[in-house]
Amino acid sequence: MRAEPQDFGRVLSSMCTTPHPAAREAAEQFLATNPGDPDTYQAVADLEAEAISQLAEITGLVNPRGYVASGGTEANIQAVRAARNLAATPEPNVVVPDSGHFSFQKAAGVLNVELRTAPTTDEYRVDLDAVSALADEDTVLIVGVAGTTEYGRVDPLGELSRIARDVDALFHVDAAWGGFVLPFTDYEWRFDQVPIDTMTIDPHKMGQASVPAGGFLTSSSDILDALAIDTPYLESTDQATLTGTRSGAGVASAVAAMDALWPEGYREQYDQSMRNAEWLADAFTERGFDAVSPTLPLLAVDLPDGLFAGLREQGWRISRTSAGELRIVCMPHVTREQLSAFMTDLDALRARPRTNS
Repeated sequence: MRAEPQDFGRVLSSMCTTPHPAAREAAEQFLATNPGDPDTYQAVADLEAEAISQLAEITGLVNPRGYVASGGTEANIQAVRAARNLAATPEPNVVVPDSGHFSFQKAAGVLNVELRTAPTTDEYRVDLDAVSALADEDTVLIVGVAGTTEYGRVDPLGELSRIARDVDALFHVDAAWGGFVLPFTDYEWRFDQVPIDTMTIDPHKMGQASVPAGGFLTSSSDILDALAIDTPYLESTDQATLTGTRSGAGVASAVAAMDALWPEGYREQYDQSMRNAEWLADAFTERGFDAVSPTLPLLAVDLPDGLFAGLREQGWRISRTSAGELRIVCMPHVTREQLSAFMTDLDALRARPRTNS
């Protein structure tokens, strides 16, 4: 095979990053193991238990339960699936902010659950009054996002949890991207700060594990039991995961990354990423562009179509928010030098003489 993996030097909008060296090495060692059959592959099963214990420490979860999923999509689907399976209503619905990840649309379609979408406010956080109006006796799950994928915002999780309790629904927090930066902020998002039933947190994003390595956590054995099915031909007798066979690479790399980086390495990473996001916001503002002030290391900027297209032609891997802004995520691989080069290319494009069409 002559193909080479893409270099991350101009990747500015991805929520994946280059894995930590220890995570890369661990992933290669455990490629052929299958945590989906834990009684056969005991070593990787022990590592998965360690991964859940480490994620529990990060998220403030006592008596942790869960598993290493393929990513946020699987974990979010599992949260919806558990809520549906535990509910008594034949017409279940789930209330999600419109800033929620598109995986909830997949979950609703796969699981035949009604998806109700609540708008966000001018601050890009979910509108609590809208959530209250949408939730009813058939609501089985309410979702809050801790680090939205477009603006890096954290929903008012405590208030959302109270709304969920008022209608006897479960409360799920999607911290897939935010889970490894929020520990170093003042936000209340942990299990020991907010009544939370399930959570998504992905080591393969800011956690610097290799792909795929997501996390599904719950505070209740009943929730995990609601996901379990019998596995008669395996040594283990049941399975709560959505996928069957899973590579142990994600499990091992998640443990290796957290061993190497929690907590001080992640703290240093967060500080650097936030400094980069704030520097970039100032650089755009100085040039007269409207930038959404970053509260986590993610920036959205109102950038004209021509400049966006020109930057793409220069090889920059960038994307847009649903509202059309340029979206840049200051992941661990994103350096100040990269951002400076990006702004240099932007300045050169702006300086080009315009031609009449």
